[in-house]
Amino acid sequence: MIAKLADGMVQKGFEVDLLLIKAEGNHVAAISSNVNVIRLGCKHSLSAIPKLIRYLRKRKPCALLAAKHRAIRSAVLAQILSGQKTIVVGNIGTTVSGALKGRSAFREWIWKLDTRLFYRYAYKVIGVSYGVQKDIQYFSKLPLDKIPVVRYPVIDSGLFEKAHEPVDHPWFDDQDIPVLLGSGRFTRQKDFPTLLHAFKLVLKDRSCRLVILGEGSDRPQLESLVEDLGIKSYVWLPGFVANPYPFVAKASAFVLSSRWEGSPIVLTEALALGTPAVSTDCPSGPMETLAGGKHGPLVPMNNPKALAAAILQTLDHPLPPEQLKNAVREYNVETSARRHLEIMRCLPDSDSSEA
Repeated sequence: MIAKLADGMVQKGFEVDLLLIKAEGNHVAAISSNVNVIRLGCKHSLSAIPKLIRYLRKRKPCALLAAKHRAIRSAVLAQILSGQKTIVVGNIGTTVSGALKGRSAFREWIWKLDTRLFYRYAYKVIGVSYGVQKDIQYFSKLPLDKIPVVRYPVIDSGLFEKAHEPVDHPWFDDQDIPVLLGSGRFTRQKDFPTLLHAFKLVLKDRSCRLVILGEGSDRPQLESLVEDLGIKSYVWLPGFVANPYPFVAKASAFVLSSRWEGSPIVLTEALALGTPAVSTDCPSGPMETLAGGKHGPLVPMNNPKALAAAILQTLDHPLPPEQLKNAVREYNVETSARRHLEIMRCLPDSDSSEA
């Protein structure tokens, strides 16, 4: 999303430097050539502070947008030590309390201490949903006017162009058997075991197929579970896919089974492409994206039976594509770029309310 946001800012006439602590990962190639990429070549965010200080003193940017907690911490320290007037704006994209659920009280205390120590030196800390905004306030004790809400820059013309590319798999050519789609890192957060258990229940009612895009440390456990549930013939785990949008556009329904989110990007993309969606009511983004269930069912977390029932309901009674597309109109690159620039004081604030 940072790559899309950076390009959106360039389209508004701004010169944008994108500082990468580690220039690795599948999404680096997606960065627009209009964005000036600076590779810091560091192992972690704290070791990047000296290079950030030199960057701030040399380039003197009007603002430094730091995405995620560790980057905010390093940006704040670098700004203070550099002596420059550059303002630091943070951006948090997940509900941290959800990630910390079940963890030790000490870990939560450390997080509170860290956020209260550093976030007060940021000019603003953006949350990607109102649930994330409340979460940031809980940990940092910042006033709400220092935690604006700006939606992710999900929708642009490239999304729809890429969605028209073909999917080279026979399941997507068979109109008689629905295909369910999941997508995300194979980790505890996404809770794909619940989706697999729910899918087995769906199979008791009708023929169906399940595709889960992504990779991660939990792949061996998921593959074993697929075997144990006896659903291997109906499940495909293709790994990371550079262009997932044709899969999303052609799926019968998109299913999100997460334990926590901030503002789930793929859920937003699914609705933008007119694909019906089902989601767990996890903290905190799906409730907002689906408008409390108006634009797709919300079910309790870690409940395969409820998830299966919602999937069947969606397959039997899919919502109109135009309703789904209209539901996420505000998640577009132009709006998100403009609001970020306003908050960073690079543009006059044209809207005192949060986007």
